[in-house]
Amino acid sequence: MSLSRVFVLFTLLYALFGCKRSVTEPGDAAGFTLVKGGHSGITFSNEVQDQKDFNILTFRNYYNGGGVAIGDINNDGLNDIFFTANMQPNKLYLNQGNFQFEDISQSAGIEGTGYWSTGVAFADVNADGWLDIYVCNSGDLSGGNRENELFINNGGLTFKESAALYGLNDDGYSTHASFFDYDLDGDLDCFVLNNSYTDPKRIAANASGGRNNYGASGGDRLYENVGGKFIDVTEKAGLYSGDIDFGLGVSVGDLNNDLYPDIYVSNDFWERDYLYLNQQDGTFKEVLPDNMSYVSANSMGADIADLNNDGYQDIFSTDMLPASNYRMKSALMIEDYNVEDLKWRNSYFFQYIQNCLQINKGDGTFREMAFFAGVAATDWSWGSLIFDMDNDGRKDIFVSNGIFHDITDLDFVNFLADEDQLKKVVKETGRVDFRDFVEFLPHNKQKNFAFINQGGLRFKNEAEALHLGPESFSNGSAYGDLDNDGDYDLVVNNVNMEAFVYRNNAVEQKSNGFVKFKLKGSENNRFGVGALIKIFYQNQVQVSQVMLSRGFQSSVDPDVIFGVGQWPGVDSAQVIWPDGKYEVLKGLQPNSIIEASYANASGKFADKPKTAGPAFFENSASAFAPVPEHKENKYLDFDHERLMPHVLSREGPKLLHADVNGDKQEDLVLLGAAGQPTQLYLSRNNQYVKSEQPYFEMDKDGEDVCGAFFDADEDGDLDLMLGVGGNEYQRGFDYFASRMYANDGEGNFIRDLVNVPTAIGQIGCIEPCDFDNDGDMDLFIGGRCIPGAYGLTPRSYLFRKDGENVWTDITNEETGPIGMVTDAVWTDVNSDGWPDLVVVGEWMPVTMFVNFSGLLQRDVTIPNSTGWWNVIEAADLDQDGDTDFVVGNWGQNMKFHASPQKPLNIYVNDYDNNGKYEGILEWYFGTDAKPYPFASKMDLTAQLPVLKKNALKYSEYAQKQISDMFSPEVLAQSEQKQVVNFNTSIIRREGKKFVMEPMTYEAQMSPVFGVEIADLDGDDIVDIFLGGNFYGLKPEVGRHDGFSGGYFKGDGKGGFEYISDVTSGIKITGEVKDAVFLNGQLLVARNNAPVLSFKMK
Repeated sequence: MSLSRVFVLFTLLYALFGCKRSVTEPGDAAGFTLVKGGHSGITFSNEVQDQKDFNILTFRNYYNGGGVAIGDINNDGLNDIFFTANMQPNKLYLNQGNFQFEDISQSAGIEGTGYWSTGVAFADVNADGWLDIYVCNSGDLSGGNRENELFINNGGLTFKESAALYGLNDDGYSTHASFFDYDLDGDLDCFVLNNSYTDPKRIAANASGGRNNYGASGGDRLYENVGGKFIDVTEKAGLYSGDIDFGLGVSVGDLNNDLYPDIYVSNDFWERDYLYLNQQDGTFKEVLPDNMSYVSANSMGADIADLNNDGYQDIFSTDMLPASNYRMKSALMIEDYNVEDLKWRNSYFFQYIQNCLQINKGDGTFREMAFFAGVAATDWSWGSLIFDMDNDGRKDIFVSNGIFHDITDLDFVNFLADEDQLKKVVKETGRVDFRDFVEFLPHNKQKNFAFINQGGLRFKNEAEALHLGPESFSNGSAYGDLDNDGDYDLVVNNVNMEAFVYRNNAVEQKSNGFVKFKLKGSENNRFGVGALIKIFYQNQVQVSQVMLSRGFQSSVDPDVIFGVGQWPGVDSAQVIWPDGKYEVLKGLQPNSIIEASYANASGKFADKPKTAGPAFFENSASAFAPVPEHKENKYLDFDHERLMPHVLSREGPKLLHADVNGDKQEDLVLLGAAGQPTQLYLSRNNQYVKSEQPYFEMDKDGEDVCGAFFDADEDGDLDLMLGVGGNEYQRGFDYFASRMYANDGEGNFIRDLVNVPTAIGQIGCIEPCDFDNDGDMDLFIGGRCIPGAYGLTPRSYLFRKDGENVWTDITNEETGPIGMVTDAVWTDVNSDGWPDLVVVGEWMPVTMFVNFSGLLQRDVTIPNSTGWWNVIEAADLDQDGDTDFVVGNWGQNMKFHASPQKPLNIYVNDYDNNGKYEGILEWYFGTDAKPYPFASKMDLTAQLPVLKKNALKYSEYAQKQISDMFSPEVLAQSEQKQVVNFNTSIIRREGKKFVMEPMTYEAQMSPVFGVEIADLDGDDIVDIFLGGNFYGLKPEVGRHDGFSGGYFKGDGKGGFEYISDVTSGIKITGEVKDAVFLNGQLLVARNNAPVLSFKMK
């Protein structure tokens, strides 16, 4: 590569343009500097004024704002800026250098005639080497010119509107457009994103019909470039284009590394998002329900980029989840659980009010990680842009935020916002001016967010530190290098405020290096749209793709900048053009500009060769005869306890195993839900064959959630004891009695009504052990919950076997009220020869009972270990001769977070003296310094009507702490618990103490219910399998579906590395509740689903 194509930034650009730094507030500080209009000449403000018949109450997108486009429209080497306006002429500002711009809108002829301009896209539509401008229009339903406009660049700072000539005069209610070569024929095609005017309240039961209603004026459109003319190929290409397309964002990128561009569409309201994978034949396949777990409910702007530098592009979409308790309580409309179920049953998929960070797993599927990453809540968010703000080599996220009049204000919604009522009032009073009502709506200025990538998929909002924090009504935003210094500057379009023009000071202040690529594309794609660029250095890779339309209604700089931090150089780079031709560049220096030309490319790019394939394969069909399946009964806890954070009625099934017929082979039991019998499978010839058990069938009404095999009657075979769980408090006494089944020695089980200890209640675990070393089995039975009283501590039991059919209850004040027990394990924690008891549970610390010659005493509790523990398993993980533990918790990828400084609390009491107990959760959310009730006003007052007068307005309730609603005496009498740790963890014994450490981030992606510790891969070193996910949550909490199961390979020294499911072959969906490794097979039990089996190849 010649030096003429790689040159140092400061020697070139400063020589060319002689840029002199301006003095602008707050100076050249670290981060960004806001360059005000007095210096820049950009005084644009998207002024939106309410009108009598046209306002936020008659047009729901009234304050969606305008977009921004950044690009060099006159090829002078300086990026220019275009703004769309809703009610005014659009504006084009010519870059004069030194962050000074000239308004050339009128002379350029781009102001437009559209009634209501929304998005803007820069693209070289006619392939003449000059950027053209495509403007999307929308507006009043009753009329106005909605046809989109295409301004063809004449090359002399003038443009000619030519949309009809090119076939791009789409007259839908357009939000945005993206130009890209979807069929890889060398020219740019166009996707137009439209926002249906259909009333979203009328489409709840019509998903499939609404999506396929081609020809609807609200539908999205795909236009193929055929010889310079754009032809509508939407239906032919397999895209939805119906009257429920509420599109607010379109993002394009190669999501499966096949070089073909894929499409992600963000939809508002009921309709789910669309994920279109390019089929390489001119068509797309919509795969979102199969490739994602859930999406944002009110999806707005989105972006596609590689956030974790693994070579695969990820997706970030925005929503409206507030970032503070006050906004959460006063402005968040929460759907009922039954509404969520209705949406799913009508094909609208799972949607939750939160930003979504969809991390690409490398096989076309995605893991949603927004709460883990710290990017889930940014309030009323519009644009999302992914770019490296500080040139440290990790891409960051910018989110624009705010709405001029907040129509989600719950006090307004409650009293004024029923449109039918408003019209009735208007009719009765003779007034027809909706502006009278709009005045009641509060303004909602919000700070924009700048999430800086900390590595490990963790982000921190540094908007204040970066000087990006002024409160605003921000909508569209775009990044581009406005001063040619090697970092991306930022421009934001605001409603009724001057636009923000930010100069990035990363190069000047942090001395982080960069490499900038300027592309010269093929004849019909001069700017190289769709090209992939990869850089390699220090065993790291960064990937960026040239796609101009990004975020919300906006278009970014065509040049690609990679931050490289402090690295001395870049080993190599690959420039891969859309048709697969590529060029390899080596030895790139920091702070250099690379001019890459399609003319220098050759060959056909092929990614890394395929490996030998996954280590495991799924063999469920051959492992079982027939395949056992768990069938959950329908019961909704929230109908009876509205304040519960999650249900307790779907915690099964568990897998039990033992040699029940004396053939020296481990047999299998799958526990059944209420109405489904527990099932026994006998091991025969490397297959599990179902064995009919009449007594199991007779007792199928019970919700069997736990059990254990042991020789209860001391006849030499293994009997079975089962514990009943669930949360159906209206059930009778007999329903919750534990059951014993005597084994006849051949694997036939008969109900034993005599030799069974009396343990009544919802049981979390049954753990047999001869803890007094007298030769027979004793029992610990952990109490899980008290039905109808979430949070109260149930009774646990400790039984000593004192002869035939004699079980002595020796439960005391330490072993009885332990907590909401989920699991326990007997093991010798202090190496004294006596088995000790370790117990975990919800709202509990990891609790150890040390055995002093048959007497259990609470002795050791791991510091800062109170959590929502689900499971514990013991093993020597580091092969040092003592016992360690793996404990499954709820993880970090959820709305609830806790620490010793900011715990999650619960107060349980009969607050209204009606004989029923309520558990009120108290939490810290976001940056709040004080804890507040988690429950919404609607849920709290529905459960406790006595509180209705405590806070009549939502804004009042939003400021209430629990101490404002109840007296100190009442709270002191309440049963109080807390959580400070949600990490799934490993507990290691180090000498005489135990040390807890969290497992890797993959283990924190969802609640973990199943743990199996075994040598899974046959290398004589123990590995760990974790199984998780949980769906029984209220809509405001979300769906915990980030990690159904995973294989962590051990190194023999206590270290465990996550092996992706793509590599391991252990691909699981659903809610995993248990797992066992038997006869060389990993057996995985899932709630309401068949059991899976995986075997090594």
